[in-house]
Amino acid sequence: MSDGQTFWDHLDALRGVLLRMAIAIVVVAVAFFCCKDWLFSIILAPSHDSFITYRLIERLSGVPQHFKVELFNPNLAQQFIVHMKASLYMGFLAVSPYVLYLLFRFISPALYQSERRAAVCAVGGGYLMFMLGVALTYWVLFPLTFRFLGTYQVSESIPNIIALSDYMSVMLLLCLLMGVVFELPVLSWLLARIGVLHADWMAAYRRHAVVVILIVAAVITPTGDPFTLTVVSLPIYLLYEVSVAIVRRTNKT
Repeated sequence: MSDGQTFWDHLDALRGVLLRMAIAIVVVAVAFFCCKDWLFSIILAPSHDSFITYRLIERLSGVPQHFKVELFNPNLAQQFIVHMKASLYMGFLAVSPYVLYLLFRFISPALYQSERRAAVCAVGGGYLMFMLGVALTYWVLFPLTFRFLGTYQVSESIPNIIALSDYMSVMLLLCLLMGVVFELPVLSWLLARIGVLHADWMAAYRRHAVVVILIVAAVITPTGDPFTLTVVSLPIYLLYEVSVAIVRRTNKT
């Protein structure tokens, strides 16, 4: 983009960027769609007691983690719809670095050199934190939630049979929301750089922050049970403490 370009030139350039993003996501999503067995071996892994997280808990605690929860499909087209949604979601995750690159290349000509460096740090850090949130959810939060709720019974005469759509909805929603929540340190850093946020203020309102964290965890927790609420709240609180440390260091520079 040059200074001589009109608004419509910029709009046309943005349309081209969005088109390239969409094509990249669709192409990669189709590739994932074609690799159905491999894709769902990853997605459904936490539903089996052989998942690495359960094995690690068993090794550390000495308590057997054997369990069996059956998944079922109640609707005729549901498995195909789940397959499409999972492919699109994984396609977006895989292509997200390229999407961020296209967006940065589009807006970078309008930034000063110092702003570009800050933007690179914000975009790079934001991406890493989002993926960390997704990874933590897949490896820790969702397996613990599924293990607890999938095996909880009010009576042995009532077996748990989980709908595939419910399993997928909880996993994808929790991954997405935790990925967004993990942007807290990056957002705090940006606000501290422009002088809006101060570490002393964050420390003084820590108790209020805990209440807000519990409310946020209750909102983003798909199941609403106390166990999942606790499992989700703890990482968010740790993120808040990390954000306080980042803001304090940023305020000193």
